[in-house]
Amino acid sequence: MDRNKLMGREAEARCAAYLRDRGWHIAAMNYACRGGEIDIVAERGGIIAFVEVKERSGSRFSLPREAVTPAKQRRIRTAALWYLAAHETALQPRFDVAEVTPSPGGPQINIIENAFE
Repeated sequence: MDRNKLMGREAEARCAAYLRDRGWHIAAMNYACRGGEIDIVAERGGIIAFVEVKERSGSRFSLPREAVTPAKQRRIRTAALWYLAAHETALQPRFDVAEVTPSPGGPQINIIENAFE
């Protein structure tokens, strides 16, 4: 596994732990299908959140959320439809972005709820 992919997996694991600590159930990680991939599928309080994790070593050039382009959003939506077709649920779907950025005390995680439709 290359360095960037390994760093991405570590960021996803940190975000999953962060969500668990806040009462979310992690239903799936790295769900992949023909339509795309979803980093984290989490459930809590009537919501099923499809979470895209983005990590940046700094915000000098752009924020992590800016890497979730319209094309990436389409792939996430398509993968979410595949997931929902295979895992029937009455939960309300939502698309979130988890930004992971460095800080002196360790990586900071910022969850942007309803980041796109």
